[in-house]
Amino acid sequence: MPKLRAVSGETAVKILCNKFGFEISGRTGSHVRLSKITSDGKFGTVVPMHGQLKIGTLKGILKLAKVDSDNFSKYL
Repeated sequence: MPKLRAVSGETAVKILCNKFGFEISGRTGSHVRLSKITSDGKFGTVVPMHGQLKIGTLKGILKLAKVDSDNFSKYL
């Protein structure tokens, strides 16, 4: 089972957009808004574009995006 590790904001955005179907819906300062429309509704999250995201911050981002951390960590 892959383990979640700290990544940059840019890497998190790339993985969420390329592998999980999210699109960039806006940007304010150093934060990027991502959204995805599915049959279950609209999901979104905000990713700070920092050099390294802490594990807790990354878990919060994935929780809002309704992405399982094990699935996300496969692409790290």
